[in-house]
Amino acid sequence: MQKIHLRTMTSEDRYEVAELIYSSINVWYQNHGRSPIFKGGPRVTQVFYDVYSALEPGCAVVAENIATDRLMGSCFYHPRKHHVSLGIMNVHPNYFAQGVGKALLKYIMDYTERNGYKALRLTQSAINVDSFSLYNAAGFVPRCAYQDMLIQVPEDGMNRTAAGIDDVREAGLEDVPAMGSLEMEVSGITREEDYRYCIENELGFWHVSVYENPGGDIDGFMISSAHPALNMLGPCVARSEKEAAALVLYELNQHKGRSPVFLIPMEREKLVRQMYQWGARNCELHFCQVRGEFKPFNGISMPTFLPETG
Repeated sequence: MQKIHLRTMTSEDRYEVAELIYSSINVWYQNHGRSPIFKGGPRVTQVFYDVYSALEPGCAVVAENIATDRLMGSCFYHPRKHHVSLGIMNVHPNYFAQGVGKALLKYIMDYTERNGYKALRLTQSAINVDSFSLYNAAGFVPRCAYQDMLIQVPEDGMNRTAAGIDDVREAGLEDVPAMGSLEMEVSGITREEDYRYCIENELGFWHVSVYENPGGDIDGFMISSAHPALNMLGPCVARSEKEAAALVLYELNQHKGRSPVFLIPMEREKLVRQMYQWGARNCELHFCQVRGEFKPFNGISMPTFLPETG
């Protein structure tokens, strides 16, 4: 067993962490007979450091091999108003099953408890049984199951319609308080700093839309990413399947010629069928996992992986 030193991630770790993310994720999927997730080399996965360090500087931990000073693993975490979100966790393939993930997880659980947060949340792959066991043994409980779906969007966009599509518009910074209030009502959490960051879009690959009903209230919102490491719709929060479907369609049309991934709650049968009708296919399964307090969803919550949401 290698000796592990845990420390705060620094800017000097940026590229090595990107290599770690790129190799660990791709190796795991390839070892299990699946295609690699990331393409284009480790530079594409530098975006994880860039986003998390912009949102919450200093909230990332690395596991360092004491003998070699090489990184064995890394994990980002994001303290929000009502909870802590556990971001992407990676262990170098050379150190799989050697306690690195367990040490990183304990570090973040201790941070959560020490700072008085009542919940630690994450979105976790349902096909990685080792990862599921790690979180489950630590007290995480699966609270919602999602099917990862993707749609190949034609170059000229989706030739489809959805009820309420005309009520979807571009989001502005003035919408942030209403977005926060809606998510608090639907999910029992709020992440206004995330919405603001994505609307400001300094890195140039975010897009944010809102569903504004005729009375002027915000009944849903959707964020999407066009980054090559993560072309994905979400997070999305909506009062019902109607608003969620309209937001999905609107955001799909921001990604013409691409194949964005999105997570649909399995129990939302009508919304799932709508996605199939639009040509969606399944590519994976995920769980919303929570350690601590959890309020059942009172509407639609579609998570994403950057920044991680539960």
